[in-house]
Amino acid sequence: MKVDLSNTGATVDAHDLGPLLGLDPSEVPAKMRSGEITSRSEQGIDEDAGRVRLTFWYADQRVRLICDSDGTVLKTTRIKAAT
Repeated sequence: MKVDLSNTGATVDAHDLGPLLGLDPSEVPAKMRSGEITSRSEQGIDEDAGRVRLTFWYADQRVRLICDSDGTVLKTTRIKAAT
């Protein structure tokens, strides 16, 4: 999986994100617009410099993607988050 990283932010294809959140990809854009899916992007520092951590929350799911500087996903985690 690859994430599009630009100066304006990160973009994850709904076809990649949807299944990670237990959703059909067609549901992702509307749920992001309504605030049902929220996200956070963090830039790595020190030994993680050049990496990006993207976290997405939906219902009781938390999905975290760790990407290198070109957007290649190095690690994906999915856990049941506290509600």
